[in-house]
Amino acid sequence: MEKEKSIYINILRIILIILLVCTFFIIFGFSSQNGEQSGGISRKVTETILKVSSNYNKLEEEEKEVVLHRTESIIRKIAHFSIYTVVGCLLMGLLSTYKLKDKWRMIMAIVIGILYAISDEFHQSFSPGRSPKITDVYIDTLGIIIGALFVILIRKIYKQFKLKYCKNVT
Repeated sequence: MEKEKSIYINILRIILIILLVCTFFIIFGFSSQNGEQSGGISRKVTETILKVSSNYNKLEEEEKEVVLHRTESIIRKIAHFSIYTVVGCLLMGLLSTYKLKDKWRMIMAIVIGILYAISDEFHQSFSPGRSPKITDVYIDTLGIIIGALFVILIRKIYKQFKLKYCKNVT
């Protein structure tokens, strides 16, 4: 039984590491884009989201451009937050496979995530038309924290469920 559990944990670790590395590659790819490529993608995503709104479609072209410009910045920040929330979930999930207290798992997830966010902003500085932003690191950090807290919450809910409903199951 203990050997089976160990195999399961090792498989889970491998899966989480692969997902984490893939997420890091996705982030790296986005940061490698020059300013024009990155801006073009952001603009298309923002336009797609705004076109769903009937109010946006009723605006004059000049007003649409103002709304598009303002919204695009928000969409970019949401993208940062979202991808780093995934990083936080994956890091905390991986760290949860080790016998550590949640406090130390959280600290390690945040430190690893922040180091990657900083390195990502540094990497971005080498892409033409792009520049590193400390505010992006702050947003990334918030995403990491939320992702890690989400995993802690899910684990606590699972433990409560297990205690309540799996007492008599062998």
